[in-house]
Amino acid sequence: MKFSLFKKKPFFTDEEQQEIVAAIASAEKQTSGEIRVYIENHCRFLDPIDRAAEAFYALKMENTEAHNAVLVYVAIKDRQLALYGDKGIHEKVGSKFWNEEVKLILSHFNKENYKEGLISIITGIGEALTKYFPYDGGIDKNELPDDIVFGR
Repeated sequence: MKFSLFKKKPFFTDEEQQEIVAAIASAEKQTSGEIRVYIENHCRFLDPIDRAAEAFYALKMENTEAHNAVLVYVAIKDRQLALYGDKGIHEKVGSKFWNEEVKLILSHFNKENYKEGLISIITGIGEALTKYFPYDGGIDKNELPDDIVFGR
């Protein structure tokens, strides 16, 4: 049995978490699309896209009506990340969009600006979702929670 006399420091402060969740909510106000953030220490797959896909389906993100959900996956200690978009949004934006967004978030992460990187990518994904899946107040609803999911 292992134990520690030191409390683990959370990766984000409560305030930073609230800012990230607020960015998700703000991005989703203009679209029927859904964005989730999944953060864990280690990626148990060689390719983080495989882990992102596993988390995407575990969170039942494929069940959105328009198949327009996007998962931002980050493995902190392994310094890996991936974006996983459902088929509805992927068919609209293509691989080039995802690659550009990864470059954007890496430009922040390489400077250890993790919160800013997440907010920036959430905003960019939200803009793409708004372009292809604009919000319709008459029928749209928030299909998935906006909270950050923390794995192990």
